[in-house]
Amino acid sequence: MTTEQNMVSRVIPVDPFDLVIFGATGDLAQRKILPGLFRRHVAGQMPTDARVIGAARSDLSSAEFRAMARETIAAHVDPALQDAALLEDFLSRLDYVALDVQAGTGWEALRSLVRPDVVQAFYFSVAPVLFGDLAEGLQAQGIAGPGARIVVEKPFGRDLASAQALNATLAAHFEESQIYRIDHYLGKETVQNLMAVRFANILFEPLWNAQYIDHVQITVAETVGVGGRGAYYDRSGALRDMVQNHMMQLLCLIAMEPPWHFDPDAVRDEKLKVIRALQPVGRGDIVRGQYLAGGGGPGYLEDAGNPSSDTESYIALRVHVANWRWKGTPFYLRTGKRLRARTSEIAITFKEPPHSIFDDARGWRENVLVIRLQPNEGINLKVMIKEPGPGGMRLVQVPLDMSFATALGAEGADMPDAYERLIMDVIRGNQTLFMRGDEVEAAWAWTDPIIAGWQARGDRPQPYDAGSSGPEDALMLMHRDGRRWREIRE
Repeated sequence: MTTEQNMVSRVIPVDPFDLVIFGATGDLAQRKILPGLFRRHVAGQMPTDARVIGAARSDLSSAEFRAMARETIAAHVDPALQDAALLEDFLSRLDYVALDVQAGTGWEALRSLVRPDVVQAFYFSVAPVLFGDLAEGLQAQGIAGPGARIVVEKPFGRDLASAQALNATLAAHFEESQIYRIDHYLGKETVQNLMAVRFANILFEPLWNAQYIDHVQITVAETVGVGGRGAYYDRSGALRDMVQNHMMQLLCLIAMEPPWHFDPDAVRDEKLKVIRALQPVGRGDIVRGQYLAGGGGPGYLEDAGNPSSDTESYIALRVHVANWRWKGTPFYLRTGKRLRARTSEIAITFKEPPHSIFDDARGWRENVLVIRLQPNEGINLKVMIKEPGPGGMRLVQVPLDMSFATALGAEGADMPDAYERLIMDVIRGNQTLFMRGDEVEAAWAWTDPIIAGWQARGDRPQPYDAGSSGPEDALMLMHRDGRRWREIRE
């Protein structure tokens, strides 16, 4: 086994735990949480006395819940990992409680199952309106011990006021050190490698500033529409659904100062400074869009079931960080539905050399560091070299490409899913990859005026063709600055 493969395959078991999944029959638990836990079991990371307790309103027995888990693992886990003996062992760790938090039933049964002498984790895979009731119930019923941890999913509020109210509700029952606000983007291997590339290599950090970086592009493009999420999505839109949380976190990791240590609060302190340094976004720095019908699919208005909707399915922004490191370097963010390809990437474009010694200046292209989040996670650095062959010094741009699946060997091809990694971090008590309450509130404080501005003006999103790169005005957002968006492609 090579060194690289050994690095990927090394697994450190966690302490014994009880993980309670509220909303265990829901989509997230069935698609991500339970399959992820099974993969961690196959990897040998779950101790022999770890247990998973499902809780939901459905009137199921533990045997019926195990049968449901068997089906979802069969559907969402690579068949090569579905060893029969390991599956039976994993299913034997599952229990289930029928619990209705609003009716106040099922708490006693849950209390009888949760052990006080192991790590206790409670995953709120439910609507945010139930977060407060669950937090209160866990304390009032004496289920959560002093070291218990709760995991809460987005959306964490829909504006600053609601986020503050939700933070206050959770803080009434749990300490900030016990609250894990999950953003699965931060669990992606490449996102974490962004920090390693910056802070573990002297090569990049001295260049990581406005003197050498021309601009940064962050793209999260999807080929699917809002589909069955139409009613929910129409109340949020691309800014609330993607920019305020996922893309904001990516921007913070790129722009933040080096923390004194890879420590939860040290990292989050630096991210918070970035959010607070974001300049207000003017009207000319935003483009919003809605996809039209095409490619065999309906348009946004049909998907949302709201023919007069002014909610955006696409947004592009030009953002500036007002500090010494980034003075004059713009960050361009874009995300949208029904675009040309499914891709998520961060592209850092460096400035041109101050003087070229070569006659073939036409062949020059910028150095670009591309961090691909999906698909084909990896890092790509575009550099200039001499084109092979006689005939003078002709320059050509080539990529130094590192696909994680290739570079880390065959075992690296099946890297842990973001949810697997983050759930294990909860058990370890490591909050580095989770949002702190003041981070969430600072992000909303920056986002709210943007929304208020277009609501006050009555701005409507621009239509764009399904399968395109977005509205034409998004191209102009870059062209006015003498720059171009990177091509959206897999």
